[in-house]
Amino acid sequence: MSALVLDGKTLAQRTEEQLSLRVAALKEKSGGQTPILATILVGDDPSSATYVKMKGNACRRVGMDSLKIEMPASTTTEELLSKIDALNNDANVHGILLQHPVPEQIDERACFDAIDLNKDVDGVTCLGFGRMAMGEEAYGSATPAGIMRILEGYNIELSGKHAVVVGRSPILGKPMALMLLNANCTVTVCHSRTQNLPEHIKQADIVVGAVGIPEFIKGEWIKEGAVVVDAGYHNGGLGDIELSAIVGKASAYTPVPGGVGPMTINTLILQSVAAAEAKLK
Repeated sequence: MSALVLDGKTLAQRTEEQLSLRVAALKEKSGGQTPILATILVGDDPSSATYVKMKGNACRRVGMDSLKIEMPASTTTEELLSKIDALNNDANVHGILLQHPVPEQIDERACFDAIDLNKDVDGVTCLGFGRMAMGEEAYGSATPAGIMRILEGYNIELSGKHAVVVGRSPILGKPMALMLLNANCTVTVCHSRTQNLPEHIKQADIVVGAVGIPEFIKGEWIKEGAVVVDAGYHNGGLGDIELSAIVGKASAYTPVPGGVGPMTINTLILQSVAAAEAKLK
């Protein structure tokens, strides 16, 4: 079997062309105002700094601006909440991204939930999650929403399929499960402590690896013809799934890198543009 490569990088590049046109139209309608995504980086984690830089670059590629805010590792919850409040009240800012993770002394959930729902373009608030789960309008968590866009972009049939999501984080595994459920999948949520995990995965038509452990999901656990989505990225270009062992038997899979990652950033930019458009209505 020759597996279909779900190329997120190419899909993202194609979408950026459309987003550039939408941003240009926004500027014309608003008298030249440029949509702005504010990114908050707390501390000096090099991986987080790289991700923030990539998001800023993606903004500029479509004609948006990125307001980069850097705060020291000693920042308190109260200081971060104050900064988020200021951005909520800044009419020139259309979207707010708080880079995860933050230093351990900060109440990350409180800070996520302080973001105005209309500016929650990374889909991290409890309110946004609840609205998404109920099928109401909301900006979805960027990674799972990006995965859904990959599956749609490559015409992967979801309705009636059995999807197994391995991972239960509040900004990836849990929203992923709800998005698939809303798309009429039958969904099983597993995690690192699930008993008989291989048996659950062997039943899946669609496998989503979102557990955050390098090659935790073995290729032999995945059945012939399954669609495999790897949301992990680790040193050495490894994902959460043993992709080298499934290329010959999966019907489709996301490569690492070049699969989910580019579409996560692209979805953040897409939702930032949508937030700017909504403000003009």
